[in-house]
Amino acid sequence: MAEPDTVTVSATHVEPHDRSFSERLNWLRAAVLGANDGIVSTAGLVIGVAAATTSRGAVLTAGLAGLAAGAMSMAVGEYVSVSTQRDSERALIAKEVRELHEEPDAELAELAGLYEAKGLSPDLAHRVAVELTRHDALGAHADVELGIDPDNLTNPWHAAWASMAAFTAGALLPVLAIVLPPLTWRVPVTVAAVVLALGCTGVLSARLGDADPRRATARVVLGGLLAMAVTYGIGSLVGTQVG
Repeated sequence: MAEPDTVTVSATHVEPHDRSFSERLNWLRAAVLGANDGIVSTAGLVIGVAAATTSRGAVLTAGLAGLAAGAMSMAVGEYVSVSTQRDSERALIAKEVRELHEEPDAELAELAGLYEAKGLSPDLAHRVAVELTRHDALGAHADVELGIDPDNLTNPWHAAWASMAAFTAGALLPVLAIVLPPLTWRVPVTVAAVVLALGCTGVLSARLGDADPRRATARVVLGGLLAMAVTYGIGSLVGTQVG
């Protein structure tokens, strides 16, 4: 009888499933979303102001003010959010440390039960739980029970700086696009630049999430166009009334 073919998987084709890779992927998604937010919100602002006035200084001032306010808002919001998450993680780890100290047998049984629920036989689940508890009890429980790495908690400062940088990078595009071209071209150039940038962020975010890039790109581009259309209409109306 012929031996069954052996399937050999090259190390270069093994998909990375470690938690650090997932965290880096989440940071990248957050950066893309932050840049997208900077593009859309700042483009809507400068388009609206450009519709209300021909003053390049007024448009630039509004754009830079919107960039600074948005970047700071993103940074503060992300810092508060991640700080809350970090505090929750620390509280859960402290609770787990206390339970491991006070009820080690119950915690061992709980860990074995978690592995059994994942599909291991009762005997194997118990042996795995014993070995992992002997090696690193807290790390084993934090990983399987809580989904937390005690040695790699979320960092609110990293999140804040990353959000601020991503928003700033996205917001700079419409600001430059609206102030650099001649007066008659500034709105069309800005719209074109924003659509192109949103198309790129839409494709990238879809790739990161294994989604359909066409639908994701269409949504983000249409959303950006709608935001610019609404603010342009408001700016035109306000500029006419004030004038």
